[in-house]
Amino acid sequence: MIEQDTVRLLRECDAGIKMGAASIEEVLDDVESDKLEQLLTDCKDEHEKLKDEIQIYLDKYQDEGKNPNPMAKGMSWIKTNAMLAMDRSDATVADLMTDGCNMGVKSLSKYLNQYAAADESSKDITKRLINIEEQLVKDMRGFL
Repeated sequence: MIEQDTVRLLRECDAGIKMGAASIEEVLDDVESDKLEQLLTDCKDEHEKLKDEIQIYLDKYQDEGKNPNPMAKGMSWIKTNAMLAMDRSDATVADLMTDGCNMGVKSLSKYLNQYAAADESSKDITKRLINIEEQLVKDMRGFL
């Protein structure tokens, strides 16, 4: 049970990181503020570092990880492009990032509870990812 929950939790983190990094990449060209661009770039880099760490664990369990749900990714793309088409501003980017991070925190918290038998290192990774997302939400407040 521990191994099964561990792999499932790591897979959800992997999918969440891929979704978050793709979302940041999608809006970077629309950012006007150097400060906002730096915050988003730093956050994306943190996601990538955590992704590499997760991959080491997934390799240990001979698992390929998980890609984001195509429907969720498509809906995110539509929302992002629709909102930016109406208002191409840093406030819109911050709004989109805030919504995305809040959804990520909610999902990751759910998986942390759902896969309670996961080992402590995978729970720690999940908690660190949640903290990264929560910090980005705080950082976005000045741009809303």
